[in-house]
Order: sequence, then structure tokens, then C-alpha cells
Amino acid sequence: MSETGSSLPETGPYTLAIDGMGGDGGPEVVVAGLAIAADRHPSARILLVGDEAKLSSLLARHPRAAAICTIRPAASSIPMDMKPTAALRVRDSSMRLAMDVVARGEAQGVVSAGNSGAMLALAKIVVKTLPGITRPAMAAISPTTRGDVVMLDLGANVSCDWRNLVEFAVMGEAFAKAVLGLPAPTIGLLNVGSEELKGDERLRQAAEVLRGSPLARQFHGFVEGHDITAGTTDVVVTDGFTGNVALKTGEGALKMAFTLLRQVFTANLLGRIGYLLVRPGLERMKEWLDPRRYNGAVFVGLNGVVVKSHGGTDAEGFAAAVDVAMDMVTHRFTDGIRERLAHMESLTSVKASPDQSQAVPAS
Repeated sequence: MSETGSSLPETGPYTLAIDGMGGDGGPEVVVAGLAIAADRHPSARILLVGDEAKLSSLLARHPRAAAICTIRPAASSIPMDMKPTAALRVRDSSMRLAMDVVARGEAQGVVSAGNSGAMLALAKIVVKTLPGITRPAMAAISPTTRGDVVMLDLGANVSCDWRNLVEFAVMGEAFAKAVLGLPAPTIGLLNVGSEELKGDERLRQAAEVLRGSPLARQFHGFVEGHDITAGTTDVVVTDGFTGNVALKTGEGALKMAFTLLRQVFTANLLGRIGYLLVRPGLERMKEWLDPRRYNGAVFVGLNGVVVKSHGGTDAEGFAAAVDVAMDMVTHRFTDGIRERLAHMESLTSVKASPDQSQAVPAS
């Protein structure tokens, strides 16, 4: 539906603004994903931004999506390989106009499967960071043996100081509350060891501040790489360089495991018989570890909900990203951050005493 021909009210606020042109699959995947999301969120009001002719044609084939969507035309889109600085100059793109909608308060959040760098740059300039937050971070959910874990930062900030890490802890705690439904999420700082003397000065300062903060009871201390998949804490905080390496390493290990299993079960007759015996369990494991279930990285610390879907996802994965955004809107994620920011002064004004000793190397 277009705004002029929609049966929905023309005034906001819309629940979400959706970049209809982003991602490898383009509007076909976006609209198909919205059709799935419509079953889960029938009361949502979606402002779908992009090429009006293409989106209208697709909505005609997906009546469930059409029931919750209103189209806002956009003259252009951001290519996946466009540099962020160039994307900032394209003021009539579907991604930019979707961000504008959130900045003006017409919608409570935005979802795009488009260019990650462009999306972060636009979010900073258009949606803007919350007062008291120096840098937004990228957060996402990953599976563990005990449930799910929130990790941040996953690449938005390559280097961070101790204040950034404290802010990430505050934002990660609010994210885990909103999306995982945890009343008091536990928090860990990713380090080369769990002992208090491990790591560099910024990690030790961040830990000292958190131990003296309103989050003290939820702060577990330092965690190591194996603690991520073990589910030792509900939130794992680190800088964007380390977080991105950990994320990609985990994804690679998972792909390797499934490749090796496939080789084992197809190598000979005994392997194929063995597969038939364990197939039900493997199917459950595959469903549990399906990356589409965890699609939807979030730029936290902004003055609105901003969710990045993986560019190569399918309709089910895009619907999962919409689910994440809906959870954050429904549970007032941004308001939760603001409430925690009321304590930010006490969090960051605690004088973390400089430690003149050398950082203890990883064992």
C-alpha cells in the first residue's frame, strides 16, 4: 500500500520503518520476511521505504504483509559496496529515509539488510546517540549450552577505553532484559584470563568501575573465550576488534563441525546407517543452531531502535530481525537505556585507580 492509498491511518507513530531495498535478496526477501513477521505481530504498523512500483507489486503477492505495511517512496538505494562517506551524501535513499522516519519520531525503530558501514554512519548522523553515550555498539545474540548470550561490541568500535566498556555493559544489560526477557542479566568482561590481574589497564579499570556501580551484583568479572559458548554470563562485553574476531571464529567453527559430520555420515555404508540412527537428534541440533534464528544485530546506544539484518539472509532470517526490533520496541529498550543512563554519572565518575603494574599475559 502507498501512503496515499493505505487503509491504515496516515499519521504515526509507526512501529517500525523498514528499508525495503537493502540486502543481497532485495525487496523480494524483505517483503516475504514481512509476510512471516505479520503472523507474529499482526498489530504492527510498518512503514516500508523504497521503490513504490516494486514494493506494491510484491505486496500484492503477499497479502499478509500488505495488511500491516504502508509504502513510502524512495528514489534510490544504497549499494552493498558503497563507502559510508558516499552513503551519507545520498539523501533520497531508502536507508536514509527510513532513518529520517525514526529521527522524526514517526516510527520507533528501523530494520535494514543493507550496507553495514553505511547503516552505522547514517545511524550516528541521523538517529544520533543517546546523551551520555560516547559510542554506539553492535550487539547480537548467540547460542550457548545454557541458552542465549548477548555479545557486544561486534565491530562498530575497533578500539575502546574503559568508559566505552562500561557503557557497553549498561547497554548490553538493557538489551538482554528487552530481548531475552531476563530480569537481572549477568555481565562478563572478555579477557585473556578470569583472574583479577589478567588483561590490560582498561579492562581492569572497567571491572573496578562495574564492581562499584549499580550493576555490581550482576557483574561476574572476567570471562574467557570458552565462557562465551558455555553461557557463563548472559552478557559478554568486549571491544569491536576482539568481538568481531570471536564472532567470525565461532561461525567458522560451526561450519567446520557440520562439514565434518557430513563427511563422516556419507563416507561409507556404516556412516549412512549411523546417520539414520542419530538423524532426529541432529535435526534438533541443526534447528537450534540455525543462524537465521539469531539474525538481527543491533546498534545500541542510539536514540531509537536500529537493527541490522544479515545481507545474505532469507525471508525467515529477515523475519527474525524484525522480531528482535519488535521485542526492543515492545519492551521499551531505548527507555531502559535512558533509565540506566541516569546512573551513568555514578558509573563513570568512580575513580578507577590507575594500576602501574604490567598487564599479565595470557596463559
